[in-house]
Amino acid sequence: MIDTGETPGGVRLRPPHHRVDRRAVLWWGCRAAVAVVVLLVALVLAAWWFTSARGVLLLTLLPVGVLGAGYAVVMPWWRYRVHRWETTDSAVYTASGWISREWRVAPMSRIQTVDTARGPLQRVFGLSTVTVTTASAAGPLSIDGLDHEVASDLAERLTMTTQAVPGDAT
Repeated sequence: MIDTGETPGGVRLRPPHHRVDRRAVLWWGCRAAVAVVVLLVALVLAAWWFTSARGVLLLTLLPVGVLGAGYAVVMPWWRYRVHRWETTDSAVYTASGWISREWRVAPMSRIQTVDTARGPLQRVFGLSTVTVTTASAAGPLSIDGLDHEVASDLAERLTMTTQAVPGDAT
């Protein structure tokens, strides 16, 4: 038997097509930079508080700063190359990750809720996250870094499509 990539429900397993918005690179980079700055401030405060370990803590500032800066620059571009999404009449496809990569497919008949979220930093960049909750033990699918208008349209389209698809989403 030849494997066509089709499942019994008609969902073809394949990588998704669309990239997230390019502004997601800046969003991810800013989030990473904030985390690195918080870590560096914590090291400085610890060096100030614990005088007996001050030398060691201050010596760790340089490598943590260099590695953190590398992380804040490289990780967002790497994630941008990996993160993809797509919807069809039969399923939602996502690919995510930067170290550990994950491909997910959710048939429309299994979708229970569709949510959008915008954190403060996402609002600055005009981005949103769409979360598709399914009747799966693997948890919800998340599409991070979408343009806010695209995310709103996607959530509306998914809601209409899932209402039209027969099944009880269980």
